[in-house]
Amino acid sequence: MTEPPTVADLVGRALARLGAGHCFGVVGSGNFAVTNALRAAGVPFTATRHEGGAATMADAYARMSGRVGLVSVHQGCGLTNAATGIGEAAKSRTPVVVLTAEATAASVGSNFSMDQPALARSVTAEAHRVHTAASAVDDVVRAFRAARDERRTVVLNLPLDVQALPAPTGALARVDALAPPPGLPAPRADDAAVSALADLFERAERPVIVAGRGARGAGPQLRALADAAGALLATSAVAKGLFAGDPFDLGISGGFSSPLTAELIAGADLVVGVGCALNMWTMRHGRLIGPEASVVQIDLDPSALGAQRPIDLGVVGDAGSTAAAVLAELSGRIGGSGDRRGPGAAARAHRYRTPELARRVAAEGRWTDVPLDPPDLGGTAPMRGGGTELRIDPRVLTRELDALIPRERIVSVDSGNFMGYPSAYLSAPDEFGFCFTQAFQSIGLGLPTAIGAALARPDRLPVLGAGDGGFLMAVAELETAVRLRIPLLVIVYNDDAYGAEIHHFGAHPEAGQPDLGTVLFPRVDIASIARGFGADGATVRETADLAVVQEWLARGPERPLVLDARIASDGGSWWLAEAFRGH
Repeated sequence: MTEPPTVADLVGRALARLGAGHCFGVVGSGNFAVTNALRAAGVPFTATRHEGGAATMADAYARMSGRVGLVSVHQGCGLTNAATGIGEAAKSRTPVVVLTAEATAASVGSNFSMDQPALARSVTAEAHRVHTAASAVDDVVRAFRAARDERRTVVLNLPLDVQALPAPTGALARVDALAPPPGLPAPRADDAAVSALADLFERAERPVIVAGRGARGAGPQLRALADAAGALLATSAVAKGLFAGDPFDLGISGGFSSPLTAELIAGADLVVGVGCALNMWTMRHGRLIGPEASVVQIDLDPSALGAQRPIDLGVVGDAGSTAAAVLAELSGRIGGSGDRRGPGAAARAHRYRTPELARRVAAEGRWTDVPLDPPDLGGTAPMRGGGTELRIDPRVLTRELDALIPRERIVSVDSGNFMGYPSAYLSAPDEFGFCFTQAFQSIGLGLPTAIGAALARPDRLPVLGAGDGGFLMAVAELETAVRLRIPLLVIVYNDDAYGAEIHHFGAHPEAGQPDLGTVLFPRVDIASIARGFGADGATVRETADLAVVQEWLARGPERPLVLDARIASDGGSWWLAEAFRGH
């Protein structure tokens, strides 16, 4: 006998009809029914080993697929376990809906009872609730639209007693009539702002456009504007790959910038941040903004304008439509009967966009082209406790891997001392080739990030860069990757320590050597651990050891390969100094 549909069934079917992409979660008694309702309605579900992993996978999936990601967790402890991943998604404005069961209002003595909306708000997510059986469909649509259209992470609370209520008469028919709601029109900047920005481009001799997360859908429009205005192109770390292949693409602006990139951005007389906060990371605490540079910020959110640093012009508008409007304005001025630019303006506009500079960007613009300074750090190194071992320079390791692995890749990066190596040395084919979950600055998000990204783009080789601390923190999700048969290449930059703290607190011996025992660890055989999970594992101490990657790729892999890379000390990475400068 078929059970009559409940509110939980309505919620699952409604999200499927609205266009939710993929659900990740850990199933308990409180979210069992709604998770099965999602699956029955055709939404793919991945069972993870920890709720924190589920939230981060949904975050990465949504970033790389362009669809709303879902998380399903048990009431109380299931939600608290997911909190860090939810916070990362919320701070990154990722469209995710977290379905969390909730203890009934009358169950004040329940072990699972807590103020779940307050928890959501505390990590900057929005808190919604399915209130009654009669309001359930409207509540779900409201939460979904907040996630998708406002780019919010929404925690949708599902009280147990409401979930179990029978669906009202006609509710299933209403749900089955749902369709993905039409998207909102892109808001164009007003004419005065467009004209003012065109004026600045006309006067500029060395303009640079820096695109961030909010501009990831506007690559073609920004390329066209840069070409017309004589501007160079750069991105924040999260938008890496957006301008890949453009001869005037400088790559990442900020702590990961190559020397040439930093030189050219610092030399600009106009810096235009598009969907980019121009924060301390992207602008190196302001050192990439020259003293005479005009600074412009384009963003959908008025409160973001000037929030990180003083600006000369703030423009409220969508990245793509605003770029197109400014291009049209410039084209009209050039082609119209009254050319307002004046003598010599055309030469000024292309001072940065010259064949000579294009050749220099091609030869020096990427870290893979920059000579090692200091020279190769690899070789025999002392081990704590006595003896020596061979260790590989992390720059050499990452540069060699960049040449070995297919260009069609999707690179994910955990947080930590190592993070600049994969960010700087591993190229991305486009903006969907690099997933950087760093808004909350938490280590341990890398492995679930890579899994979520891989499921969003199964056509690409997934690659993860992680430190030993972050990898071990999330190692349970390696079983998830093995179970899903994901051909994931994991590069573990293993220094047996929390390297950021080692280099930061041990950097000034003249002030007295601090006790670093809390951030140093015994050697862990990560390759053996990987094999224990059913993945392939190998230890890398020199470039010859990377032959294992070629062999793995040649097999057409269906399981992860974890490289336990025994890295030489870098003495404190260049981006590490940038990071701690703000603390």
